[in-house]
Amino acid sequence: MEWMLAHTHTILIIAAMAGFFMAWGVGANDVANAMGTSVGAGALTVKQAVMIAIVFEFAGAYLAGGEVTDTIRKGIIEPSVFVEAPHYLIYTMLASLLAAGIWLLIASASGWPVSTTHSIVGAIVGCVAIGISADAVNWGKVGNIVTSWVTSPLLAGVISFSLIKSVQRLILDTDDPFERAKKYVPFYMFLTGFIMALVTVTKGLKHVGFSFTILENLGIAVTAGTVVALIGAAMLSRIQPDPEADRSFRFSSVEKIFAVLMIFTACAMAFAHGSNDVANAVGPLAAIYSTLQNAGAVASKSAMPHWILLIGGIGIVTGLAFFGARVMATVGKKITELTPSRGFAAELGAGTTVVLASSIGMPISTTHTLVGAILGVGMARGIGSLNLRVIGTIFTSWVVTLPAGALLAILFFYFFKGLFGA
Repeated sequence: MEWMLAHTHTILIIAAMAGFFMAWGVGANDVANAMGTSVGAGALTVKQAVMIAIVFEFAGAYLAGGEVTDTIRKGIIEPSVFVEAPHYLIYTMLASLLAAGIWLLIASASGWPVSTTHSIVGAIVGCVAIGISADAVNWGKVGNIVTSWVTSPLLAGVISFSLIKSVQRLILDTDDPFERAKKYVPFYMFLTGFIMALVTVTKGLKHVGFSFTILENLGIAVTAGTVVALIGAAMLSRIQPDPEADRSFRFSSVEKIFAVLMIFTACAMAFAHGSNDVANAVGPLAAIYSTLQNAGAVASKSAMPHWILLIGGIGIVTGLAFFGARVMATVGKKITELTPSRGFAAELGAGTTVVLASSIGMPISTTHTLVGAILGVGMARGIGSLNLRVIGTIFTSWVVTLPAGALLAILFFYFFKGLFGA
């Protein structure tokens, strides 16, 4: 540990590079999954989806990413176990970042939609349990996280199912769905803006020095939702029905309206994803920084430096820009047929679930949540509308992710022990 303390800047540079590599993998794989719904529904082109994600992923990571970062760092590992050997904590986090980053690179290159949360949690747990001691793992917290991987898709599925059913009842199953869409879609826009703004001001802005009362938070959220609804209504006013297209597909004109709505839900999903999954990259980096800054003492809690969240945000958008299109089509086009109205319900359901989880510090899988939301939308039309073979392949990739991340992390841990000393 003495050598590491004497070369703190060198270790931090190595750790920052590993954190950036992991964030790059998050952007390449998970962001593509999150934005694939908009592309699959035909509401956005790949280029438009990437541009939206770059802006809102970074905003979510930087403004609202700190809350869940703390849980990843402290919740899975018992810090007290490393008091006598703090350098083992650094080895563990470096090994986990590299292991998860490599697995995400392999998965992204192969077009597999895997969970970045699975990747980093599996890496950390496997590395610590085998490389150090099973007692160093907080198995209760791990159990809660694993439970969230089941409950979050269910919650997202229920929300999305309810949303698409409300769309069917209020708009699609009426005599004049086009006019009804113009009437009710601004309400969905308000809901999107309200939820995103509320979580941002209550949990996110603390990281940049702002704090408001509960009433002020609600006022800001209502104002933001109203502004979003007004902007959306102005955009909708320009859309006119297309009788020719409606003859071949009754809801063709209606889906144009929902395509506008999907621009807003795509922004919401990107923000939600950035706020939740930046923790997968910067959580281990924060643990390394904290240990070095405290001269080897493993602190139970430390402030999150802005530069760490900045590395996470930049890494995510870089990975998306370079590799995002390779994975985007799987979730957006192969699970079930998506239209803008169905895609809106899936995105808002998933985005709401992810943002709520991020606000209480629960590191859930965005991939699991989004797939659950899409399944909820598909179930609204019956199980026959789902591609069960593709769903089975996705589930298999999720199962493989845990042992793959763990095995790679164990190998890197022993490599660092040999390189820097036990």
